[in-house]
Formats: sequence, C-alpha cells, structure tokens
Amino acid sequence: MSDTDTSGLSDLETGLIPSAPADFKSGFVGIVGRPNVGKSTLMNQLIGQKIAITSPIAQTTRNRLRGILTTPEAQIIFVDTPGIHKPQHQLGKVLVKNAQVAIRSVDVLLFVVDGSVAAGKGDAFIAELASHCEGPVLLGINKADQQPADFQTVDQSYAAMAQEHGWEWVKFSALSGDGLEQLQQCLIRHLEPGPYYYPPDLVTDQPERFIMGELIREQILLLTREEVPHSTAIAIDLVEEQPTITRILATIYVERPSQKGILIGKGGTMLKAIGSAARQQIQKLIAGKVYLELFVKVQPKWRQSRSQLAELGYRVEE
Repeated sequence: MSDTDTSGLSDLETGLIPSAPADFKSGFVGIVGRPNVGKSTLMNQLIGQKIAITSPIAQTTRNRLRGILTTPEAQIIFVDTPGIHKPQHQLGKVLVKNAQVAIRSVDVLLFVVDGSVAAGKGDAFIAELASHCEGPVLLGINKADQQPADFQTVDQSYAAMAQEHGWEWVKFSALSGDGLEQLQQCLIRHLEPGPYYYPPDLVTDQPERFIMGELIREQILLLTREEVPHSTAIAIDLVEEQPTITRILATIYVERPSQKGILIGKGGTMLKAIGSAARQQIQKLIAGKVYLELFVKVQPKWRQSRSQLAELGYRVEE
C-alpha cells in the first residue's frame, strides 16, 4: 500500500469523519452553572476520559473546553464553561463573557446546579441568562449523592425554577455516575438529526499542549489550595517526543514574588511535588513516559492585562 492509499483502512484508522445514518443526532451542548457545581467532573464522566481539570476550589475552569461523546445513535459535543460569578478582575470578566457567549451559541443548554443545597440567588441569575437560550434548556441537579435528609425541599426549589421556565429537569451524581444514563438520553432526545462533527474516536478538540497545561494547573490548585488560588497561568514551552520518553518544559506564571516562593517551596519541595503529580497525569494522557521540568516566573498583574491574557491564551470568544 502506498503512503497515500487509504482504501483498505476504516474511518477510525484514517481519522476521517464517516457519513451519519439517517436517524443519527448531533449537536453542541453547553454546560453552565455556578462555580464548583461539578461541571468538569460531569463532562469527564460522560465522555469517559479526563480532559477537564477538577478541584475543590471554585472557578477552576477557564476556557471553553469541548468534550466529545459519540454513541451509536448520536454525537454530543459538550462545551464546558467557566462558572458564572461576579468578576473581580479582567480575567474574570473574560471568563464570564465567554460563558454568556456559550449560552447563545449551543444547540442545547445543560444548566447544572448543586443538589446538596437549595436554589439561591446565583442560580436565579443564571436561570435568567439561560432563559434567553434559543434552544432547549435542561436543568441538571447534580450531587444527588450528597443531598440532605430533607432533599425533597431542595428538589422542589429547583423543580419550581424549571417549571417557571418550562424546562425539563433530571437528577444525577457526576461523582458516582448514578443517573447519567438518563441524563444522556434526555440530551440526545433534545438534539436534532445531524452529521458527525468529529471522528468518532476523538474525545476533545483541544490540543494536547492545552490539556498538559491544565493538568499542571490542577496540581497547583490541589497542592497549594488557598495560598495561590487563581493567580497562576501555564505556558508549555517545549514538547519533544523521543523514542522512549517525551520531554516537556513548562513555565508557571504568577503575579507576586511571594506566590513564586510558595510554589517553589522550601528547598524546591513544593515545585517537585507539583511536577511529580502532574507528570503522572500527563503520562496517562499520552500513554507514555514523561520528563517534566517546571519553571516559575513573576508576571505582575497578568490577570488585569488584556494583552497578557491574550498571550497566555485567554481571549474573549466571539
């Protein structure tokens, strides 16, 4: 077979997008909600692979990350958005703006709420934004496994919200997976017939470098907690694939020298711990051995600067 002859290969082997059968459904599903309601955990569970970072700290997601779920009957492209909150800086404004753009640009909107507490003002604010979505809206009550004894009161607060706007609602746990099959079928039911947008074996449209940077940032969030909350950005400077190992050099940008000191730690212990944990996650991503070297640089007030935000990959979506 010549280098250009693919006649003997399947669509999956060539990376081609196959023709969809007549009853096939597809479309873009936006996932919105307050910070820390479990949107990223939900998307990871639905597509069956970790592509979005998760953390107990709110406002973890920064970019509109697409996860792709392909079943025999449908292809769902999930758009995970930053948690909608009151912005405190230029980065926050960019993130909230991008989430609002996602609401207007998807086929179906999945509004995720925290089922361990009753509906609050933040949920009501997002419900108002969601009411302007041109397509169907599905209210997803997450954290069913963490509900209080009087869960009926909590459920009723969200059911009333759904009823007010004429939305369907479904309860599930992104952590345990309970109820996700029902959620998936509800989403497919709301989609229109359509083509494959991506090859069936693809789980995200984001480049590996982006995912690598996010996996490093996740370990910073997990290991430093409130000490260096959201003042970090990651730049992947080099990815060099060698026969037996992949070499990765990355720079962690912070806003203050004190944050640099925290990230490096006494004798470099914290940076070593971040690098070791991130390396293990990246090895799972690329299914191979990784050498990871991290550097820390101070970039004062980068979250307030539109030009620096753009350089680090944070742009307002159109």
